[in-house]
Amino acid sequence: MFRPTFLFRRILCLCSIVACVLAGHPATAAESGPKPASFRAGAAASNITPRLGVAMNGHFNDRKAVHIHDDLYARCLLLDDGQTQIAIVVCDSCMIPRAILDAAKQRVQERTGLPSSHILISSTHTHTAPAAIGLYLTEADKEYCESLPGRIADGIERARHNLAPAQIAWGVGQAPTEVFNRRWKMKPGTIPPNPFGKTNDLVKMNPTMESPDLLEPAGPTDPEISVLALQTPEGRPIALLANYSLHYVGTGRDADVSADYFGAFAGRLEQLLRADHQDPPFIALLSNGTSGDINNINFRKKPPASAPYEKMRQVADVVAREVKRVYGTLKFQERAILGIEQTELALAVRKPAGEDLARVEEILTEAQGRPLRGMEEIYARETTFLKDYPDNVPVILQALRIGDVGIAAIPCEVFVELGLAIKQKSPFKPSFTIELANGCNGYLPTPQQHMLGGYETWRSRASYLEEKASVKIVDELLRMFGRLRVGERP
Repeated sequence: MFRPTFLFRRILCLCSIVACVLAGHPATAAESGPKPASFRAGAAASNITPRLGVAMNGHFNDRKAVHIHDDLYARCLLLDDGQTQIAIVVCDSCMIPRAILDAAKQRVQERTGLPSSHILISSTHTHTAPAAIGLYLTEADKEYCESLPGRIADGIERARHNLAPAQIAWGVGQAPTEVFNRRWKMKPGTIPPNPFGKTNDLVKMNPTMESPDLLEPAGPTDPEISVLALQTPEGRPIALLANYSLHYVGTGRDADVSADYFGAFAGRLEQLLRADHQDPPFIALLSNGTSGDINNINFRKKPPASAPYEKMRQVADVVAREVKRVYGTLKFQERAILGIEQTELALAVRKPAGEDLARVEEILTEAQGRPLRGMEEIYARETTFLKDYPDNVPVILQALRIGDVGIAAIPCEVFVELGLAIKQKSPFKPSFTIELANGCNGYLPTPQQHMLGGYETWRSRASYLEEKASVKIVDELLRMFGRLRVGERP
């Protein structure tokens, strides 16, 4: 009984092998062929807190840090779909020039092979962070600027080290109570002359609250909070990228270093998701959307007095709770196609003319021998810098595709109308914009908003691109999105 059974099994096995050979080895090909790569994600946070005494961006005057209220971070997220890797970094900074960010990207590329064009690094625009760029009466802190590329690059490398199988999901929430357009149309004759002595401004930024001269906001708001979430296959949170279009909130302590509500959001969301004390740590990133003309002030109604940092925490809590609500509705998936395009546009600079330069020389001559004061003198100084700018500047743009999500990366303080247009016209749903990404090229108003004038249009190192720059940038980004959609992989 034993012997025939053994022989029969051997004969069946040989027949199976012969069948595979005659059929072109289908069984062998299935076993040895390429298998679908798993989707992976990794995250890390690199500390970029400065020393005390550092110069700080965000005001017209020169401030020095006297206290560290909360640490600043470069929060890093790395995604890998098996064919493409993309890094997204959100830095607790007012703004960081392209040269610093290019240096960080180059270091990452040299050490890891990740192409620099696959790295998006943005600033939150907190106004209580070290000066990485010279603006108004503040000059960049050289020592701090020299430290930034290495610290940012370290964060990306650490995120890469934490790469692990992941699931991904996305969604959109709403927080309309915290966003207000800060540019207001006013009653005729109530807007003072601008720093150039002109009286042609038709809007005023941050007018007096409850002023009887208020007419209406000069533009809309965007209440959406976009959410991109990553978790392990077992359901442990890895990281979450949110995006909200709100300038900053403010701390009430302008000489304190703080990440503002962006950092408070990260800590609050970690609590709400019960993701604290994880290894590797859960990383929450809140990128700034299109907040060039948006802040947290309701000019129709004066708010009650609040203690330092109180309002900042309140806004962070509102945004974090809405993200937590969205998180509970998400349907995670094991795969998402990644794609990224990068390009440069050459845009003209609004340089000062002869009459402007003559006026500036007169103003600065009169102020010789004493510190500059007042907007007229500050903008006269800004004009002296702009006269030496090139006629055209390169502006870097990125378009990202993460599953069904589209992300536009613009190195400007982008007006909200532009973000709304990108969301409407993008082939990816949802889509959103990350501003102050990969550099800082000043405010980006629409041509219509340029005609209204106001602070964001006043020529300075904070606003110098040609008036049609926004049209050219949005058109190019939509073309990039189109190419990412056409080139999608099965």
